[in-house]
Amino acid sequence: MTASDIPDGFERQTRRSPLTDPWEPIYSKQTPDAIILGLRLATPHTNARGFVHGGLIAALTDKAMGHSCGHKMGGAYSLVTVSMAIDFISSAQVGQWLTVETDVIKTGGTLCFAQCLVLADGAAIARANGTFRVVKKKE
Repeated sequence: MTASDIPDGFERQTRRSPLTDPWEPIYSKQTPDAIILGLRLATPHTNARGFVHGGLIAALTDKAMGHSCGHKMGGAYSLVTVSMAIDFISSAQVGQWLTVETDVIKTGGTLCFAQCLVLADGAAIARANGTFRVVKKKE
């Protein structure tokens, strides 16, 4: 994969985790209101049928919504998933550029609500919504 394969504004993510490490490289783009995740789909992201695995989509939506809530709240809080729902609309193939675009609906002292759209080369393939518990970071 070359830098020209990655859309402008995306950089390697800095918030890695053991769950998502096998799926690297994962990219992110920060906006004033959210963190957009991006990923060039490859064989390790697929199921036995050869298209993107729903588990990958679910994990990335959870990550994008949680990070976006934390970003919107100024980074002083951690977020823990309380509930999440996802609708799979279509499928995606190896080679496509996948993005997870989040809208933070409401932040509060104890809960944050978000929704996101998952796109493959600009076409919607899933949508999700989540509720997150707000936890103050330990100093």
